[in-house]
Amino acid sequence: MLKRFTVRNYKNFKDEISLDFSKIGEYSFNEDCLSMRLIYGRNTTGKTNFGRALLDIKSLLCGMQNSGLINEAGAAKFKYEFKFNNDEVVYKYSRFANTELCDEELSINGKAIFKCDFKNNKFDFQGLDRMNTNLYFMNDNHTLSFLRWFIHNSAFSDDSVLIQLFEYVRKMGMITVGHDLLYSNRNFLEDLKNPVYLQSFEDFLNLMGIECKLILQELPDGQAELYFSQNKLVPFYSTASSGTLALTSLYQKIVSNPSLIYLDDFDAFYHYEMAEKLICYFKNKYPECQLIMTSHNTNLMTNKIMRPDCLCLLSSRGTLTAFCDATERELREGHNLEKMYISGEFEKYE
Repeated sequence: MLKRFTVRNYKNFKDEISLDFSKIGEYSFNEDCLSMRLIYGRNTTGKTNFGRALLDIKSLLCGMQNSGLINEAGAAKFKYEFKFNNDEVVYKYSRFANTELCDEELSINGKAIFKCDFKNNKFDFQGLDRMNTNLYFMNDNHTLSFLRWFIHNSAFSDDSVLIQLFEYVRKMGMITVGHDLLYSNRNFLEDLKNPVYLQSFEDFLNLMGIECKLILQELPDGQAELYFSQNKLVPFYSTASSGTLALTSLYQKIVSNPSLIYLDDFDAFYHYEMAEKLICYFKNKYPECQLIMTSHNTNLMTNKIMRPDCLCLLSSRGTLTAFCDATERELREGHNLEKMYISGEFEKYE
């Protein structure tokens, strides 16, 4: 799992900013949200940019496109700290706007595995003997990560820490809900031809408080179409509310068995009670997944479903502060966090 992520000089984040999952308070309630972080920030503070920065490692190791442009003024610096069973993994790199790598290094349990200084063509691979390999890396293309090359050109056992790292990164994802509300996803509709998948989607909507019965029918042209089953069949995509369509968009984007999901403005189309249900759904459905959500919904600032060390403020200065660290008070379960926020208790950290 990801313990801590740090980035600097990425878009609006000139100074170092960190998200720390290992820093938790001494609270005895809602322990099922320790792998969650709910981030609040005013408009233009960089909530979307932070998610893109966090997912940059996936673009580097898996070749996935990242739409976030790195600051052209200099190299952006990324640091990921992971823990897999008893192994501590630290992966650091920096690169420029054109994706050219400046440097890259990996350490496991405090011991350096490799260091690459691409700008000066200096490489230290002495730690590779710990990985039981004798591969050597020759790279004139500084957009290629050595770690990516190493993983794909070496034979590792399934329980190797590097395989665990790669699989974790591969299953990371960022979801922005709402950009495709009015459009049906044909691949999704094809999946729903399986009665199990259709029932699962229907159960999800019912769990969110949308009582409905769904029917999938094949049209004369062979394509499938989704309907609400009422007194008559009602087309789903042309009649569903924006909240229902947003839930549908979210549901079809969630990969199976995700490792980490960054949900940007996840509740933009939801009533606060539905947003609460969605958080509870993630807790129950994906207990092993690390979930980071951004929101403007102050109704979710409650110890009923979250806790002060899992609620964070992203400031216009590029700082990320947990609620429990944003006040001199000792926050307890009985505190009304929303009321405190509205009254300006945490204003210094916005």
